[in-house]
Amino acid sequence: MLTIAKLDHQLNEEIRDKEIRLIGEDGAQLGIVSAEQANAMAEEQGLDLVKISPNATPPVCKIMDYSKFCYDQKKREKDARKSQRVVEIKEIRMSPSIDTNDLNTKIRNALKFLADGNRVKVSVRFRGREMAHTDIGEKLLLEFAEACSEIANMEKNPKLEGRFMAMFLTPKNSK
Repeated sequence: MLTIAKLDHQLNEEIRDKEIRLIGEDGAQLGIVSAEQANAMAEEQGLDLVKISPNATPPVCKIMDYSKFCYDQKKREKDARKSQRVVEIKEIRMSPSIDTNDLNTKIRNALKFLADGNRVKVSVRFRGREMAHTDIGEKLLLEFAEACSEIANMEKNPKLEGRFMAMFLTPKNSK
């Protein structure tokens, strides 16, 4: 016997309630009937009796093609997964002694990432004696955030973590 993946529904003979509220295949209310009577009606139509709302009084059951119902539900879930979008974190690395044109290129790339709906981690790497001038890196990051302020919010202020100072930018129109 082929079993269908259960979605926490009771089917046909599994329904042992005395009285159930029955809904027809077309969605019409058929009233309150016994489980045996409802099962006989479903079998007569060549369909399944499915308990939809077990907590209601009396429980609500519907006459339907259960395998088609499962197929449609899986299809809906698959479509929902397709339409979901995973937000990536893109990283842009700089050094405190970056030149103006290089900085503008990095800003353009960050704006492109933000326009695509991704978060951007902007980090400045300090090497050797540059560690003594972390204020230059912080000023650079704040300037970067100001350049992107039209389409991005600064999620995290610049923070020094080891030899890196980083901040996060998120797009304003979060989808």
